[in-house]
Parts: sequence; C-alpha cells; structure tokens
Amino acid sequence: MKVNTQSVNFNADQKLIDFIQKRMDKLELFYDKIIKSDVFLKVENTSSKENKIFEAKLSVPGDSFIVKKQCKTFEEGADMAASSLERQIKKRKEKLRAHS
Repeated sequence: MKVNTQSVNFNADQKLIDFIQKRMDKLELFYDKIIKSDVFLKVENTSSKENKIFEAKLSVPGDSFIVKKQCKTFEEGADMAASSLERQIKKRKEKLRAHS
C-alpha cells in the first residue's frame, strides 16, 4: 500500500517513516482493498510530554477513515492509530457482509 508520510515543521528520519509504512501495511491483512494512506506528523509547541500528533487518513473504495492521536512518541501514535483503524475496518467489513 502507498503510504504518504508528511511531517509538519520538522524532518522525520527514515527509521520513523519505515516504521509507519510497516505498521500501516499490516492493515492490509484485514482489508485488501485499501487504496492509500496519508499520514501527517505534527509536533505541538506545548510543555506537555504528549506533544506529538499522529494523523492518518485511510482511503478505501467509497469511504475513508480518519484517525488522530496525540502521544509522547510518533511510534506510539502509529500503533494507537493503526489499532483504531483496524477496528473501523473490521466494523465496515461486517456491515458490508450484512448487506450482501
């Protein structure tokens, strides 16, 4: 799957980009019709430790899922977002199955 990763106001290192790609690729195990995924990484200027914002938009035929997580690290955000997307994908598949 094509994962578009954009980091806002900083440069994401290759290790982080690879990690996100791997984590998002796992979603294809649950749903093979995923078109692409757009990921936005932002750092908030706050004194709080949880200042990393991980936003993911997953495009599937006829729909798209958007998840936004705020965490201490982008890796943690990627894991949480992927789990959330996983649940949404499973829900959508069950709905589609129920209608057919």
